[in-house]
Amino acid sequence: MNLTQISPSLRYCAPSIGLYFNTPSSLRRHRRLPLRLPTALPPTASSVPKTTTTIIPFLPRFLNPHFVTGNCLLSRMEVSSLNGPASEAVEIDKRFWSGSGIGTNKEMVENLQSYGVVRSKKVSEVMESVDRAFFVPDGVPPYVDTPLPIGYNATISAPHMHATCLQLLEKHLQPGMRALDVGSGTGYLTACFALMVGPEGRAVGVEHIPELVASSIKNIEKSAAAPLLKKGSLSVHVGDGRQGWAECAPYDAIHVGAAAAEIPPALIDQLKPGGRMVIPVGNIFQDLKVVDKDTDGSINIHDETSVRYVPLTSREAQLGDN
Repeated sequence: MNLTQISPSLRYCAPSIGLYFNTPSSLRRHRRLPLRLPTALPPTASSVPKTTTTIIPFLPRFLNPHFVTGNCLLSRMEVSSLNGPASEAVEIDKRFWSGSGIGTNKEMVENLQSYGVVRSKKVSEVMESVDRAFFVPDGVPPYVDTPLPIGYNATISAPHMHATCLQLLEKHLQPGMRALDVGSGTGYLTACFALMVGPEGRAVGVEHIPELVASSIKNIEKSAAAPLLKKGSLSVHVGDGRQGWAECAPYDAIHVGAAAAEIPPALIDQLKPGGRMVIPVGNIFQDLKVVDKDTDGSINIHDETSVRYVPLTSREAQLGDN
């Protein structure tokens, strides 16, 4: 099976680290295999011309977690039961990323621009303004293009995934518009939304882990979005994101940062006519779906790319309390 069968529209994947296979003793790094990338190759494959196309003839079960785009550390799910805690996977990522050369937020954005992930001036300005370093756990490289665990069985998405969603929602994040970020986590994308819709707009984050809400507010207070938080045009709330946040509805833009088994009806209801929602849907196989609500209320849905996200579920299920 080649990658085009998985992600026919994918422009960019997080940089390839190689294939990992779970063994009882450790994660072993298999030989590096090139990926089929229609318009761009990973930054780490700089020695290969961008026009080169290669095919992986098979899809092993334990693929590199960055093989498809998303916010799920496949190794975090698989390794925790076989090879120890999730932090081990992060340490492996840090080791292979140590030579990436991306040391600033601006360099991160420029790198995404060079591979066509960030395509608009507005998205690049916002991502340069909101420093990712304020939103990742201490002690991990903030600018590498990989999802990172943030505690409570949650993750912060990879930078290319944030950029992809901002690009998809850009026309619905104009000044004065309203945006909802479901599963807001560290608050990074909520802060980006707030800068895009401005002080006359409204950006709302919903997260069902109270501790993450508290820490995300502290993160935002250190960022360029702090004045909007103080003014009240940006807010983060504890709640079940599957139910949206009706108080500030309807929304021009809705982003969901975890994979739903099916699109929650409440989010469809809270999407404004003419608005757009971006949501990963699926279980083992997931697609990033773009949901557009026409002015007459009719719904159009298309698949943007295949992804791998942590599940959108209840607080109890996420924490393993049930």
